[in-house]
Amino acid sequence: MSTRADAAHVTGERIVDAMLVRLRDTPYERIRLDDVAADAGVTVQTVLRRFDNKPGLMNTTVERELGRIIAAREAAARAGAADTIQALVAHYENYGALILKTYSEAPLVPGLPEIAARGREYHVDWCRRAFADHLAPEVDDDTRRRRLAQIVAMCDATTWRVLRFDGSLSPNQVEVALIELLTPLLRSGALARG
Repeated sequence: MSTRADAAHVTGERIVDAMLVRLRDTPYERIRLDDVAADAGVTVQTVLRRFDNKPGLMNTTVERELGRIIAAREAAARAGAADTIQALVAHYENYGALILKTYSEAPLVPGLPEIAARGREYHVDWCRRAFADHLAPEVDDDTRRRRLAQIVAMCDATTWRVLRFDGSLSPNQVEVALIELLTPLLRSGALARG
């Protein structure tokens, strides 16, 4: 990249970072481009030139974070089942509230429902891949499909929120609770730490 392209990339990342900070704590409808621009140290015109409008900035922000989530999740899926659960809880401590907020606000932003749907599809596929080898080998196809669906539900951000906030559990307690929920579905010893 040229020096100019490098500077433009850094500016774009600053703007997306500023949007992400706002997005974590502010309802989408109340986020103002003036505030995002000020936080990023640029003008609103710079934001508009780079992202066209607020939905464009929102979609770019969510796309970037989805890429980061996928990278972290792929690394976690290569670990054993217990380590995968530990990494999943750590992931939700960082992204869980933002994921749930994004799903709830997706209908407000053109283009965001499609990104959210891709995120859901990825979660389902990741859960299946991360745990498929840990299912008891003697189960029939219907039982296997049902157990994988149960794993998807147990590993969902909503389940994390219920355990973490409605249940007032610490992150370590959430990890134990998920292991307890998953143990009957997996082959003996699959959740032992290696």
